[in-house]
Amino acid sequence: MKKDLVSITDLTKEEINKLIYKANDLKTELKFEPRLPNLAGKTLALIFEKPSLRTRVTFEVAIRNLSGSAIYLSQNDIGLGKRESVADISRNLSRWVDGITARTFSHQTVIDLANYSKIPVINALSDLEHPCQALADFLTIHDKMGKLEGVNLAWVGDGNNVCHSLLLGSAILGVNMKIATPKGYEPKPEIVALGLELAKKTKAKIILTIDPVEAVKGSDFIYTDTWTSMGQEAEVEKRIAIFGKYQVNKKLLENASHTYCVMHCLPAHRGQEITDEVLDGPHSVILDQAENRLHIQRAILATLMAK
Repeated sequence: MKKDLVSITDLTKEEINKLIYKANDLKTELKFEPRLPNLAGKTLALIFEKPSLRTRVTFEVAIRNLSGSAIYLSQNDIGLGKRESVADISRNLSRWVDGITARTFSHQTVIDLANYSKIPVINALSDLEHPCQALADFLTIHDKMGKLEGVNLAWVGDGNNVCHSLLLGSAILGVNMKIATPKGYEPKPEIVALGLELAKKTKAKIILTIDPVEAVKGSDFIYTDTWTSMGQEAEVEKRIAIFGKYQVNKKLLENASHTYCVMHCLPAHRGQEITDEVLDGPHSVILDQAENRLHIQRAILATLMAK
């Protein structure tokens, strides 16, 4: 039976930990072999409604590392949901390729692709979630701390799709997460409710606040993201005014633990949500996160497409 990765909640705590260990195992193996045979003869379709640097490069390199191949399909190539229905595209791709990775505007598009597909569908970003990014982030945290359970993670900024996946993943894994957003920019209530329900099992603490100092206080990892996501360009000036005190800068980080790490999923708007001295500073693990997109996505593909 095929397994999709539409939401990070499609994975259990055990499955996430297995992906983290598999990512590191594959990383080690590839130091000695230029390619591994895991997905020999397999083809991955990359459906991208939104442009990307990290997502496209890491998925293409990941499938090639595992001896498979990728076909890139932009919105101009297939007219997803316009020239042809999502259902028909999914049904056709199921006859030709072995997996679909989709980077879309609407989360419903990913759901529909999965519902009509006979092959694994991976959410490479939607307006609701970004599970691949969150998994790379948890891999980064595990690499730095040697554990996930009980780690303290702070989110400062917009309660967006990355925040959603981190919140849900933290609840599943037992990571304590404090989320500081301006009023009106909190993560979606249904995501918070689900996260709080999932956290009952792991005893993870999920706390929402409007105070960035309170969120950062004593945290091991401080995470921020752009205040204005793709599709929100008309709100740039408004958001800059609202989010001003949520900038991750040296002064804010005085409230973090002494061994804190700074995270950002990139691309960054330097001087807005994060300062240069922090992004490029000694506490930054931002490039580690970017590299780990490759490692975790190899593990995801090897796990979902090898069946």
